[in-house]
Amino acid sequence: MEATVEELKQRETDGKNDYVLLDVREDYERAEFNVGGIHVPLGQLSMSMDKLTPYRDQEIIVYCRSGKRSAMAQELLRQCGFKNVRNLEGGMLAYQG
Repeated sequence: MEATVEELKQRETDGKNDYVLLDVREDYERAEFNVGGIHVPLGQLSMSMDKLTPYRDQEIIVYCRSGKRSAMAQELLRQCGFKNVRNLEGGMLAYQG
């Protein structure tokens, strides 16, 4: 299941903080532009599951630059037992576009 940029922006506008953002981009990409959340680059995700365990039962919206890496992260999280993981469709390119 994917989350749209429009949905995320509306939730931000409405002040709904009932989800966790997860940025799986590299450090240099995050430094250029980010919308917050927890930062764990995709290559470090499998080794950083303990950092995300407290959020296992919450909705997690994963984002990257275009949506491809976050889709991989979404699948990895699901395989590790996270039930409510959504990929931000189009990533930061769509968010800024």
